[in-house]
Amino acid sequence: MIKRLIILKFLLFSCVLSIKGQEVNITSSFDTSRIFIGDQIQYTIKVDKPSGLRLSIPFFKDTLCKNLEILSGPVVDSSSQNGRTSIIEKYIVTSFDSGKYQLPPVFAESQGKDGLKRFFSDYSLLEVIRVNIAPADTTSKIYDIIKPYRAPVTVDEIMPWVLIIALIAVAVWLIIRYIRKHRKYKTGEEPVANPDPAHVIAFRELEELKAEELWQKGDVRNYYTRLTEILRQYLENRFGVFSLELTTAETLESLLRTGFRKDESYNQLKTVLTVADLVKFAKYNPESSEHELLYQNSWNFVDTTKMIEVKDVAVDEKDKVKEGTL
Repeated sequence: MIKRLIILKFLLFSCVLSIKGQEVNITSSFDTSRIFIGDQIQYTIKVDKPSGLRLSIPFFKDTLCKNLEILSGPVVDSSSQNGRTSIIEKYIVTSFDSGKYQLPPVFAESQGKDGLKRFFSDYSLLEVIRVNIAPADTTSKIYDIIKPYRAPVTVDEIMPWVLIIALIAVAVWLIIRYIRKHRKYKTGEEPVANPDPAHVIAFRELEELKAEELWQKGDVRNYYTRLTEILRQYLENRFGVFSLELTTAETLESLLRTGFRKDESYNQLKTVLTVADLVKFAKYNPESSEHELLYQNSWNFVDTTKMIEVKDVAVDEKDKVKEGTL
């Protein structure tokens, strides 16, 4: 009788161990039961099963349920020990809608000789709450409306506007340049060039300069400035030498390139321009006789090199004098 009891206990104990060895445990839970809107939380599913048992374990995508969004996961980890295997899935989730959420149980499936078996976890609860900015009783005190937060401006946001402003500036500059180049006078008439010959203009201005008596009044520098301007303008009108922006050396060199020879007229012009430079830049003060001589040299230069017209044929007065025709 005692032997039978011992054998019966042994069989019952073996049966319990066999049942326990085939046991499957599945759990699901959040790290915490309450979060603020937008907070991130970890959701974990853990399956503990016999190593030889094949189970179909669920995987979630995008959402766990309505308003509970999956940000990343699952990250799966597994380990085996003493004939059992532990599988862990971890998700990072968040929610942007306040409320209380109850996730239904997670289940794993096993297909065997006895048919389909499912193993369920418990329900998972999560409460999403809003941030309480104002006090509970807002009627006790009136608060100003909080202005929208201005995020700092980045370089990527500024660069398109800088490029647009630069393009507009270039376009305006090109338009202004085009208008200045092609604009017409208000009267609609083309400007009429001075019909007088170059030597007539020069003689008239030399007579006006003499009548002003600048050097007699002590304004020597202005006198020579005016005298050289008259000669340089004559060179431009007569020979096409734009000497108003040139130095004395550059003016003489440009005059020679027109075919002008180094004769007495050339020396007279060179003397006048050189002395004028000394007066304007070296504070040289010529004698009265030198003033008169340089004025006469200027007059002679214009008179010798003037262009006259006889019967509609232009004749170089300087060349005619040299040839003995005048």
